[in-house]
Amino acid sequence: MTTRITTPFSATSTAAEVIAGVDLTGRRAVVTGGSSGIGVETARALAGAGAEVTLAVRDTAAGERTAKELAGRVRVAPLDLADQTSVAAFVGAWDGPLHILVNNAGVMMTPLTRTPEGWELQFATNHLGHFALATGLHAALAAAGGARVVSLSSHGHQYAGVDFDDIHFARREYDPIIAYAQSKTANALFAVEAARRWVGDGITANAIRPGAILTNLIRHLDEEALQASLAQGYSLKSPEQGAATWVLVAASPLLDGVTGRYFEDCNQALPHVEGELSGVAAHALDPTAAARLWQVSEEQVSEGSDRGAGG
Repeated sequence: MTTRITTPFSATSTAAEVIAGVDLTGRRAVVTGGSSGIGVETARALAGAGAEVTLAVRDTAAGERTAKELAGRVRVAPLDLADQTSVAAFVGAWDGPLHILVNNAGVMMTPLTRTPEGWELQFATNHLGHFALATGLHAALAAAGGARVVSLSSHGHQYAGVDFDDIHFARREYDPIIAYAQSKTANALFAVEAARRWVGDGITANAIRPGAILTNLIRHLDEEALQASLAQGYSLKSPEQGAATWVLVAASPLLDGVTGRYFEDCNQALPHVEGELSGVAAHALDPTAAARLWQVSEEQVSEGSDRGAGG
């Protein structure tokens, strides 16, 4: 049984607090969705500690505005995670080592929408796009020595595992909550399998839950749904607090060599207990499901690339 990882930080810690005294000079980081919400605060903390940060964003104009607000070396590059051609272009343009990959961008509880490949949008964006990005950048991560990959999960993962028989809702009725939950479980499972596959390359992979933060991620929730969520016991965090777990797992020396774990409130999550919002569900850490998801993801991304190339 592995020992639970704990730190001196908590749910109220901020990104600035967890990275205080950490020097990232010479390190390079990519933050997807880095032009809004906790992505901005994560980028701010990493750049402030000396890292060269690339904001990988759909809206490059918004990215440029954000870059001007941040101190340090910050650049902007186009990336649409729902578009495999865009992901391939980002990977192809990357040159040199990559020390930190923060898979932050995502969509939440959208109406049923399909990509050109026929993929359900939440799974396509939140998981398959990041899967293609991370695996495409594997050589750059391996070249960095001690690289870290951090993926954004959510307490929402507790509501569903990955339905391997109908991932993209071809036969079952579409439910935006279940689709979101499935994609967030996939983010956690990615970390489990990447940790296993990439340990020999010196790459660590972990998943995090930042907590409940009022950002534009919840734009598809109406006021009634939002208030119902708050009534369930959510304790809202500021973006600076929401980014703390990101930054801790991405950059703190306290977590050197730690891999394949799920973190929340700046500590490794405890097992989920029914009825509670916190904790990580067993299905999100299942190594068998993680290995199967990796294989399925490779197949789907490969098929998507062939289709994009006219094959």
